[in-house]
Amino acid sequence: MLEAAKNEFATKGFDRATMRGIAAAAGVDAALVHHYYGSKDDLFLAALEIPFDPRTVIPALAEVGMDQLGNGIAATFVTLWDVEDNRLPLVAMLRAAMTNEDTATLLRNGLARLVLDTLSQVLDVPDGRMRAQLVASQLLGLALTRYLLALEPLASMPPADVVAAIGPTLQRYVDGCP
Repeated sequence: MLEAAKNEFATKGFDRATMRGIAAAAGVDAALVHHYYGSKDDLFLAALEIPFDPRTVIPALAEVGMDQLGNGIAATFVTLWDVEDNRLPLVAMLRAAMTNEDTATLLRNGLARLVLDTLSQVLDVPDGRMRAQLVASQLLGLALTRYLLALEPLASMPPADVVAAIGPTLQRYVDGCP
């Protein structure tokens, strides 16, 4: 089922892929896909081997308070990416999105939607989507330079130093400050 889901999401994109289509491609009943994976979002995260669920991770970050959300996002991001078993599929996905339009579309319409929509809801402000995109721009830049390109000294900087460096910038985006 996961292979069928990967193929369907890759060829049709998140929006056009359906649970029924994925089930048909896997040669199983749609009820079986629903039984094992629940929702299309859950299946998407499983198929892409995303090591976290943004629908639970991001709201949990807000529990520390909105005034600490930037540092919380930075710390969680670095913690997730610094674990090699997490980093490998994330780097592969990022690399593929940079060179393949289907993958870029898939991430834009699938994963980015899950992350950006969830963060926008946590922010609960009229321009929350823009603020969430600004946070994402900083984090994607960090992922590119620290994990994909491994640019020094950032690549080997201690996680706490990375968080201290980018947390305030993320907080400015969360707060809506220019």
